[in-house]
Amino acid sequence: MYILAVRREFIARHFLIGGDWGAENFPNSHHYVLELQLEGGQLDEHGYLCDIVDVEKHLDEIVGYYREQMLNEKLEFAGLNPSIEHFARILATSLNEKIKAGNISALKVVLWENESAWASFQVDRLKS
Repeated sequence: MYILAVRREFIARHFLIGGDWGAENFPNSHHYVLELQLEGGQLDEHGYLCDIVDVEKHLDEIVGYYREQMLNEKLEFAGLNPSIEHFARILATSLNEKIKAGNISALKVVLWENESAWASFQVDRLKS
């Protein structure tokens, strides 16, 4: 199985809701590190799992959308606690919709919110 990974770093803001989370109940910033992992068993005719330039374009778009933003104000977080788990799922499902490479059998986002805490979400693609 081949795995291709691309990383981006960005800062975004949030505040947690629905519990007593101490300082996290107030607006604060995190320096996120997003690692996108693409997995597949076959390479294309050029020896690539997928077009990395295309992947980077979609990754840069989504990071640009969240960079320096308040997550709580984004429509996709409506009614949700903007936890790192929800954020990883939102990023993974959004990127899965955008990246069309046929060789990819799974897409995974690993999202670090600091040096010691991360969450991930994986989307398994069905073979047609």
